[in-house]
Amino acid sequence: MKFGPAPLDEAEGAILAHSQKVGDRMIRKGSLLDADMIAAMRAAGRTEVICAQLEPGDVPEDVAADRLASPLVSPLIARSRAATGRVNLSAEVPGLLRIDTAAIDRLNTIDEALTVGTLPDYAVVARKDLVATIKVVPLSVPGKVLTVAEALVRQGGSPIVLHPFQHLKVGLVVTELPGLKDSVTDKTIAVTDQRVTALTGTLLPPVRCHHDEESVAQALDRLLADGADLLLVIGASAVVDRRDVGPAGIVRAGGEILHFGMPVDPGNLICLGRLHDKPALVLPGCARSPVLNGIDYVLSRLFAGVKVTPTDIMRMGVGGLLSETETRPLPREKAPSTERSGAAPRSAPSIAAVVMAAGRSRRMAPHNKLLVADKAGKPMIARVVDNVLSSNARPIMVVTGHQAEQVEHSLGGRPVRYVHAADYAEGLSASLKAGIAAVPEDCAAAIVCLGDMPLVTGRMIDRLISMYNPDAGRLIVQPTFRGKQGNPMLWDRRFFPEILAISGDSGARFLVGKHAEVVVEVEMADDAVLRDFDTTESLATLPPRMRPEGIP
Repeated sequence: MKFGPAPLDEAEGAILAHSQKVGDRMIRKGSLLDADMIAAMRAAGRTEVICAQLEPGDVPEDVAADRLASPLVSPLIARSRAATGRVNLSAEVPGLLRIDTAAIDRLNTIDEALTVGTLPDYAVVARKDLVATIKVVPLSVPGKVLTVAEALVRQGGSPIVLHPFQHLKVGLVVTELPGLKDSVTDKTIAVTDQRVTALTGTLLPPVRCHHDEESVAQALDRLLADGADLLLVIGASAVVDRRDVGPAGIVRAGGEILHFGMPVDPGNLICLGRLHDKPALVLPGCARSPVLNGIDYVLSRLFAGVKVTPTDIMRMGVGGLLSETETRPLPREKAPSTERSGAAPRSAPSIAAVVMAAGRSRRMAPHNKLLVADKAGKPMIARVVDNVLSSNARPIMVVTGHQAEQVEHSLGGRPVRYVHAADYAEGLSASLKAGIAAVPEDCAAAIVCLGDMPLVTGRMIDRLISMYNPDAGRLIVQPTFRGKQGNPMLWDRRFFPEILAISGDSGARFLVGKHAEVVVEVEMADDAVLRDFDTTESLATLPPRMRPEGIP
C-alpha cells in the first residue's frame, strides 16, 4: 500500500485517509475516491489529497476485517458488518465467556495491522453484550498477512467460546440462631435470589433450620426432593473449618467436601462440596451482600456447565483481590475510597442527559405519542425516562412544551429536572436549545435522548458515555447499527454554543459532518438506536409487552 499525498489526477480509486469537507459536501475517511469526488475537490481548489493506494495483493480494511471475523465467530456469538475496518462480536444469550488467551496473543502478534480485543476470560455476559472487536488498523492489509491469520484461527478453532447459562433450580438452606434478626435472613434470601435470577436460574422456596448438622442434612434432603440442581448453605455463623456445621451437614446427608477456602477476597471462606452428583456450596458471610465476591466466580461457572475443581478455585488468586486490605477491619461501606496505584483519585466527568419531550406529536395526532401507555399502563415518556435513570447520566433534564403538565404528571415524581421550552412550537431546535442551556456548568457533556425511543436502554447509554474521552479527541459520540447513524448522541460542552445558535425545525446532527475528526461511532448490537415511534403504525412494531391496548 502506498500512503501519502497524491495528485488528484492520480487519486481516483484510492482510499481517502482523512475526512474532507468540500463545499457543502462531507467526504468521509475510508471513502473510495471516484470521479465525482475528485471533481468536487478540484472545484474547491485542491490539487492533491492524502490517500492510500492499494498495491497488488493488498486487501481493503473492511474486507480484511470481515474475513478475519468469519473464523472467530462461534455458536451463540453474533457479528456486525464490517465498517471502518472493524467487526464487533456480541453474545446472543446470557452466559460465561471463555477466551483462549494464548491463541489471541498469537493472533495479535502476527502483524501490527491486525488486532483482536476481547473481554477477560470467564467474563459473565448478558444477551447482546459486546464480547470482542476485530480492528484492522491501517486502510489495507497485505494479503499474505491476512491468509496467515485466517489459517491460524481455522487450525485451532475459534478462541472465543460462549457457554450459555443453564436454567438451574437452586436450593438454599439458611440456618438460624437465637438473636439473629429476621431482617438479616430475609436480606440474605433476597440477595441470593438476585444472584440466581441474574444467572437465569430459579430459587426454590428457601428452607430455614436450626444451626446444627442434622437440621442442615434434613433441609438438603428436602431440597433435593424438590428438584434442586444446585445446593447452597449459608450459616447463621460464618464457616471457619471444613468440619463446621454447614460442611458437616453436607457430609451427614451423604455428600463430601471437595475444597475449603479460596484466594479471592471477599470470599475466602467458601466451601465446595458435592451431594449425590449435585454441587453443594457452603457460602461465606460476604454472600449476604450483593457486592461482587468469590461466590460469583464459582456460581457463574456452575450455571454455565463448566466444572469447578479444587485446582480451579486455587487458580483464582490473580485478580482475586476484590477489595482493599489496608482499610480493614473497617466495614467495607465505611472504608475510604482509594486508587490502587497510589495516584490522586480522579472523578469521572459528569455527563448530563437531556430528554426531548416537548414536541407536538403531529404525526400521531390527535394522540400525543409520549403519553400513549403500554399494556402495563406506563406512558412512553415514562419508559424512556426510566431507561435514562438506569444509566450513569446525571442530572436528567426533561424538556417539556406541548401538554407539559400531562408529561410531568405521567412521570410521577421521578428524580428529574423539568425545563420548559416556551417556544417549542418553532421547531426541534427551540427545545434542544432549552435543554442544552439548562445543563449545569459542572457537566462536561450532555447526551441528548429522544422521548419516542423507548428501546434505548440504560446499558446502551452507558456504553456511549464510556466512549467519551476529551483527552483522546472523542468529543462527539454517536451510536450506529450496521453503519446507520442513530440516537441518542453525546456532545462535549465545547459544542454547546454552536447548538444554541441553531434555528428552525432541525437538530444538531449537521454538526457531525462539520466536526468529523472528533466523532466516534459506536456500533450497537441491535437497531434500538434507529427506532423511534412517532406514528400509530410504528406502535405495532413495539415488543408485545410495550404495545398500547388495541394494537395487535
